[in-house]
Amino acid sequence: MASNGVSSLDDLNERQREAALHTDGPLLIVAGAGAGKTKTITHRIIHLIESGVPAHRILAVTFTNKAAGEMRERVRALIPAGKNIPLLTTFHSLGVRILREFHLEAGIPRGFSIWDRDDSMRTLRRSLEADKVESIPPRAALAVISREKGKGLSAGEFEVGARNFRERIIAKAWRNYEKALHDEGALDFDDLLLRTLTLLRAHAGVRDLLQNRWTHITIDEYQDTNAAQYEIARLLAAPENNLCVVGDLDQAIYTWRQARLENLLEFEEVFPNTKVVTLEQNYRSTRTILAAANSIIEKNLRRKPKVLFTENPTGEPLSLYGAQNEIDEAWFVATKCQELIEKGMSAGGGSASGGKASEVAVLYRENFQSRALEEAFLHFNLPYRVIGTRFFERKEVKDLLSYLRAAWNPKSRIDLARAASTPSRGIGKVTLEKMLMNADHVLARAARAKVQGFRDTLTHIRKALETLPASDAVRYALEASGMEKMYKNDKEEGHERLENIRELVNFATRFDYAAPPEGIEQLLEEAALQSDQDELREEMEAISLMTVHASKGLEFDAVFITGLEQGLFPSMHESDEMRDPEEERRLFYVALTRARKRLFLSYASERMKYGSREHTLPSEFLDDIDQRLMEYAQPEKKEYEEETIR
Repeated sequence: MASNGVSSLDDLNERQREAALHTDGPLLIVAGAGAGKTKTITHRIIHLIESGVPAHRILAVTFTNKAAGEMRERVRALIPAGKNIPLLTTFHSLGVRILREFHLEAGIPRGFSIWDRDDSMRTLRRSLEADKVESIPPRAALAVISREKGKGLSAGEFEVGARNFRERIIAKAWRNYEKALHDEGALDFDDLLLRTLTLLRAHAGVRDLLQNRWTHITIDEYQDTNAAQYEIARLLAAPENNLCVVGDLDQAIYTWRQARLENLLEFEEVFPNTKVVTLEQNYRSTRTILAAANSIIEKNLRRKPKVLFTENPTGEPLSLYGAQNEIDEAWFVATKCQELIEKGMSAGGGSASGGKASEVAVLYRENFQSRALEEAFLHFNLPYRVIGTRFFERKEVKDLLSYLRAAWNPKSRIDLARAASTPSRGIGKVTLEKMLMNADHVLARAARAKVQGFRDTLTHIRKALETLPASDAVRYALEASGMEKMYKNDKEEGHERLENIRELVNFATRFDYAAPPEGIEQLLEEAALQSDQDELREEMEAISLMTVHASKGLEFDAVFITGLEQGLFPSMHESDEMRDPEEERRLFYVALTRARKRLFLSYASERMKYGSREHTLPSEFLDDIDQRLMEYAQPEKKEYEEETIR
């Protein structure tokens, strides 16, 4: 590591270097797609350390484990071996860390469980059913609760402001939901931010300690922060405001998750004397792709103006295909994917001997579009993976995780109930309810023996969690729970399910470095906070199928954007009104800028939607791209038998 703080910045461009050299006071980095923002952030962190800021006083926060892991590896590669690295984490993981450390001040158990969406839905459904509420689905109630928590509001504050009968019903369900969380020693995903914010607001001592601990803070993807995340960042950065935020309003695609564009738009007003650096040089895409992207996004008004440019080759034209229907479209995508893998993905007219399946992505606006694509890929025997089916949401994996959580947090009724039923122990519904109420003494002798046997199993697993490395503890739980034996005896799906659980053991090895039980705590935290992108394994050779939202932050040599039809992309509400037009345009911009070398666009003249076939019109976005940048594609095999891929 250089002692003069210069060599670590040598391979940055002028704008990147300008950002990296700013060490004190507020800094706003407006980073265009593919403009090297992660490189800029990591080199700035190294420069801070070279300038005398201790690594443990630096905090960098982003949104996904994948992004945090990439940043961590880049920083580690730039720091001499054996030296400490700063805390590089996600917002929710930071919340877990703070809440566990200051659990007494927060009024929660240190070993709190983290509920996933299914846990929350199940609890809200029980509450609404108990009150005989049929007009409000649990999903809708949860959406309201999540939205309000994202604004930094509590159940009590929402109840006070309830304006109508529907909101009063939700307020009551929210109260019951919060009681269930409290009784089970659990927090939901949104609580990890809300309870952290509440702690920082209510306890000056905790706030002062953390402000002194982290003197230099970086927030990545700042355009995606909601009100609670904004306030957490503001409180932690005060009073020195050595706060660097990195973002791009042109890639703000999560306002439906309560992300606030104002957080970035108003940053210079909230933090006076902010230095602003704009990164516009793109290192990812061809000039043709960037020309198309710039023409799309320049129509938006709520943005900080910038024009991406690149020194990369001009590249090949965008390929546009007008399909007869979704099956024809899927056939076109599959044949082109096969061609790309066999012949390679060229840029600027060059050629290649072959391409990797992992360097191809197929994007769509809505999940239902994947069906026809998957059937075509199966027909052509193309390797693919659908991003969005999370490993930790598989039943057998959730079952084993429930054993770990129930052993670690005996108050977690949800985990106790799930674990008690897998494998079957003869603990019926009535017996289970008595067990959850700790009323074992009223049970018949046989039922009491079964419950005691289950409790003994959890006690043994807890001892393993307290004494063994994480992977050994998970391996012990797999055997002690009876799940291993159950799946070995299952001749139909048992082998696959057992392999999935054994993969959890493999996953746990990454936490073996931590002394028990810290490793298990980290495992349970990471399992709860996994995102779709965290399922991507770089060593897996397969074409990626995913929504455009899931593609954010990723890049591929070749990208297909399918379903470019009015009403689908851009998307319409059921009332036939367009969703936020600027956000739909930003979403298309994100899709375009995922591609390095090749970009394929397609639409269908008719599409099966919700059981009926609809005639469609090409997306208005296609009219915004200079026609000289595109060529009209024809599939290699125009004739196809529809039934073969149905």
